[in-house]
Amino acid sequence: MTFERLAPVFPVRNVRAALEHYRRLGFIAEAYGVQSEGDPIYGFIRRGSIELHLTRTVDLDPDRNTSACYLYVDDSNNLFEEWSCAGVGGRLHKPVDTPYRLREFAHVDPDGNLLRVGSPIQSGGA
Repeated sequence: MTFERLAPVFPVRNVRAALEHYRRLGFIAEAYGVQSEGDPIYGFIRRGSIELHLTRTVDLDPDRNTSACYLYVDDSNNLFEEWSCAGVGGRLHKPVDTPYRLREFAHVDPDGNLLRVGSPIQSGGA
């Protein structure tokens, strides 16, 4: 038995709004399960080999949300610049070098989901 994929599931208050948020960050975003009131109950976002799922959680408190995932990328500085220019809500924390040899930044989306993003520090600096 081998594991083939992983897709973290993030809670969001409004799937349609969350899909648009991640679309502006360069993800392909698709809704699933649109109900009569128009808001999807679930969504899928993809970028390269990364896939995340979004599930509607109407009573979500973003200040108490502890959902998180770590994304390994080839160039965290460039992705940080791209996301900085996207003009999306939430919080974006600048890249830093870590003692464990990764260049990392963090993005907390408007629903309180944490995306930590890192790439290996190249020899000779960031």
